[in-house]
Amino acid sequence: MKKLTFFAIIIIAVGAFAYFYWQDKIPDGSAPPNGNVQNGNPHGNTPAVTVVAENLEIPWDIAFLPDGNMLVSERPGRLSVLYKNGERDIIFEGDAEHVGEGGLLGIALHPKFNENHFIYLYLTVLRESAPASPDAPLGSRGGRTENRVERWRFENDKLADKKLIIEKIPGAPYHDGGRIEFGPDEFLYIATGDATQGNLAQDKNSLAGKILRLEDDGGIPEDNPFKTAVYSYGHRNPQGLAWDSEGRLWSTEHGRSGVLSGLDEINLIRAGGNYGWPTIQGDETKAGMISPVLHSGPNKTWAPASLAYLNKKLYFGGLRGEALYEAIIEGEKVINFKEHFFKEFGRIRTVRVGPDGMLYLTTSNRDDRGTPKAGDDKIIKINPKKL
Repeated sequence: MKKLTFFAIIIIAVGAFAYFYWQDKIPDGSAPPNGNVQNGNPHGNTPAVTVVAENLEIPWDIAFLPDGNMLVSERPGRLSVLYKNGERDIIFEGDAEHVGEGGLLGIALHPKFNENHFIYLYLTVLRESAPASPDAPLGSRGGRTENRVERWRFENDKLADKKLIIEKIPGAPYHDGGRIEFGPDEFLYIATGDATQGNLAQDKNSLAGKILRLEDDGGIPEDNPFKTAVYSYGHRNPQGLAWDSEGRLWSTEHGRSGVLSGLDEINLIRAGGNYGWPTIQGDETKAGMISPVLHSGPNKTWAPASLAYLNKKLYFGGLRGEALYEAIIEGEKVINFKEHFFKEFGRIRTVRVGPDGMLYLTTSNRDDRGTPKAGDDKIIKINPKKL
């Protein structure tokens, strides 16, 4: 009887070991096209760091295609297919106006991409009547540009059937926003900057300094808080959007710049919420305005340019901060905050979660604010299990 009991214990122990071993080898979640997964368990034998692509020029966003290839936008105006074998094919070039922080920015795939092959692009264009000469100093070109979102059909590595989704988002050399994502509700969310005019962020009739929410064809959802495209307002320059496993929308946002640079934010976004810019920042409060869940402090700058969610953690890239940041969340709070790869890769812009549960980063060292190294700019794959 004792021998039977002993062998039963051994069998149970071996079975438990095998179960948890293989659980660690098999991803327990799958990524939608733009890579915000609710759960993920990357392969334990994947290297900590792998360079996926090199010699790009300011890669701004990545979208993962169902066939395993990637779409990559580069701010000067190029959209490329990056194939699994490392080859790259430019499929779109020339329509974006690359002025300062503007250009070809965010990419999103339609939730039903397998059926309709729709992709969405956020890009900067010249206004029809630009008030300043193209040769004017960069800082004086405010109002020459505007931003828009276009929908295209992407088939056989070609774009066709362009449709304008939204236009006349105020543009400027700085603070153009640019992140676009489809939410769990299958509506399109768009992060826009204040175009260096802080008063526009508080103007609910302006599209600047907002998070917008639209139907996939550009229509206004019936339950939008102001019966317009505006979902939340009072933003300076949000460039990260991600939903957690409970369906909560989080955002990262650039704080003040210049000599007093700092107070970058992680926000929990609520429909109709006023996030305070330029009236409040940091720990400041005011009735009717929402303070950040976490900020970088008055003397530290992240310059957060993205956001991705994986296994109860938010990840985003830091441009001026030159790091990958990790915020561990519990409910509506950030309970721990970590910094990875400080100054190893230079300026980090976008962070995406791939269908393999890995983090994919784009560097931004060729944007005239970084120090390019051999091979820049790059797409780098990170195994989050080895952070």
